[in-house]
Amino acid sequence: MDNKKNQAQKVLEYIQTHGSIDQWRAMNELCIMRLASRIADLKANGVPITKTMKHRKNFDGSSTCWAEYSLMS
Repeated sequence: MDNKKNQAQKVLEYIQTHGSIDQWRAMNELCIMRLASRIADLKANGVPITKTMKHRKNFDGSSTCWAEYSLMS
């Protein structure tokens, strides 16, 4: 459980510093594989986080989407 708390705190600090976080940045910069779970932990502790879905086309023309999390203003 301590690891979860530490990961959630890292995610919160990242959002506060950089404005938002997505799964790619969580994995590559924080080594956190289950970002949605850490976001759920933060929300359960009353942190006001919002999710925005981002979309783009891949090089082959197919589309992809991902979630980006930030603090509610």
